[in-house]
Amino acid sequence: MALIDNLFEGWGSGFLVGVGAAALAPQVIPGLGSAVRPIAKVVVKGALAVADVVKVATTEAQEQLSDLVAEVREESNHTSGDGNGARKPARQ
Repeated sequence: MALIDNLFEGWGSGFLVGVGAAALAPQVIPGLGSAVRPIAKVVVKGALAVADVVKVATTEAQEQLSDLVAEVREESNHTSGDGNGARKPARQ
């Protein structure tokens, strides 16, 4: 998770400034609101779609990693030996 957090670190403030500027632009420049609103909606929809894709990918990657760790732990419990072919007893 830290990798994803680090990847998108710093985007939040810039994105918020952009959204704030788009929200204030119609009040500063009358008539611009009707043109800016549809563009802002498309940008927000795109950001939500990207966030959903990242959430799904992160969840799947985390699940696969958990499965891999569990599999390796299970194999190490059953196949770890003392180097002479003797198996280590399973943990209780």
